[in-house]
Amino acid sequence: MQVSKQARNIAVLAYITLLGALIAITMNAEPKHPFGRFHCRQAFGLHLGFLGFALFLSTWFNFYAWIGLYTCYFALWIYGFLGALQHEERLVPLVGAYFQKWFTFIR
Repeated sequence: MQVSKQARNIAVLAYITLLGALIAITMNAEPKHPFGRFHCRQAFGLHLGFLGFALFLSTWFNFYAWIGLYTCYFALWIYGFLGALQHEERLVPLVGAYFQKWFTFIR
């Protein structure tokens, strides 16, 4: 699949923190790149899920739960980030299909 340089930049930027995902979403507003949109949804979902679970764990401290959260987040983040670098649209395991369905407002 031939992907433009701007779409690749958007996809990679989306994985660099939640702020990077928000910037990538606005960068993809015009012109719209399907590759950028795909990775914006994946990255936005990962960052949002991580923050949601971290907020939950901040009220209920369990060391092993924190280790599990960071391990899962980092593994899924690496998987998505490598997909963006390799110019592939691969869904993040377990939750990627849901992110594509839930975040349809990202166009």
